[in-house]
Amino acid sequence: MREFEITRARKSDAEALAALEAVCFPPEEAATLAGFEASIADEMFEDASLHKPNGRVQTVFGLDVLPQWRHRGVAGALMDAFVEAAKQAGREKVTLTCKKRLIGMYEHFGFRLIGQARSEHGGAQWFDMDLDLC
Repeated sequence: MREFEITRARKSDAEALAALEAVCFPPEEAATLAGFEASIADEMFEDASLHKPNGRVQTVFGLDVLPQWRHRGVAGALMDAFVEAAKQAGREKVTLTCKKRLIGMYEHFGFRLIGQARSEHGGAQWFDMDLDLC
């Protein structure tokens, strides 16, 4: 039995999610309260209206695990739940951007490295990865 439960976030969770994001990312990279409906393109960090809720591609905006919960299977459980939800929604692909140090972790989950991302969010270097669901 796991020590945690995976549930879908609700709008009422937004403040707690923004606080979690602030713990897991530097301030220049962390999503703000207003950013939790955005997707990956840099301009979308600022303009959530660009999100397409019925698109072919599901984007992982962030995968946040509190430090005290790391190395306990939480990230894997979150990714499994996220990918399953994308499949159930009929998505064709899951995409994300990550830092170089996380490429191996996402490859372990089945994602493939596309290459360096155009994103310069927070002044960091990012890499595009995706997972085909078809």
